[in-house]
Amino acid sequence: MVNGELNRLSDSAVEIAFSGDLPADFLVGAPVDVNIVPATNRRKKLLIADMDSTIINVECIDELADYAGVKDEVVEITERALHGKLNFDEALNERVALLKGMSESVLEQCYTERVSLNPGAKTLVQTMNKFGAMTALVSGGFVFFASRVALEAGFKVSQANRLIFEDGALTGKVGMPILGQESKLISLNALCESYGCTPADVVAVGDGANDRSMVEAAGLGVAYHARPALADIADARLFHSDLTALLALQGIPESDYA
Repeated sequence: MVNGELNRLSDSAVEIAFSGDLPADFLVGAPVDVNIVPATNRRKKLLIADMDSTIINVECIDELADYAGVKDEVVEITERALHGKLNFDEALNERVALLKGMSESVLEQCYTERVSLNPGAKTLVQTMNKFGAMTALVSGGFVFFASRVALEAGFKVSQANRLIFEDGALTGKVGMPILGQESKLISLNALCESYGCTPADVVAVGDGANDRSMVEAAGLGVAYHARPALADIADARLFHSDLTALLALQGIPESDYA
């Protein structure tokens, strides 16, 4: 039963305190995201986020493939991996091999022309920083992009895969070990240990199957415009909202945004 008044957190987010079960048809069909979170331990101490199609607007490897003239082939592999139908390590190696010979300068061009932060990303990260949280960008993408995105958004740390170059061109190989699904979970646990918190104190966000383990482990696991492979197991699902919704899920009002 609803036992609290509607509390507006921002122009796009409200919270309602309740106990018991919501009606089965509660806001069904409405173009809004409805999620239920526990009233206890809402504010998290660690934000861990995927990069491609989560913090930024594109899959970087797909955009690089467009410059190389092999986008259709790479996108097909990317989609299979994001839906959990293909092993991530195999998918990454297969896609990077198709980029062999690409000039390093094309990566800079791609970043400048194609990559931008998703709506609410910078506010999310900097507000978490404001409240003393650890913020980590942990990506199955590439260090070249992750380091730049982390700086732009304000993440305190970033991790990603390393492309190998020779004479200013891609060799078609990725540095080992590959940062994939299990590596993201390892990163989450290592960050908890170093920061002195537990997975219950973590909010994790991603969009694909590669994010399943960290999203499942986090106290608040969020699927952002995600494929069913992730959305089906997440604590919260966002299909209409921007990334400031992660602040609303923690009960943080817009008046406290950084």
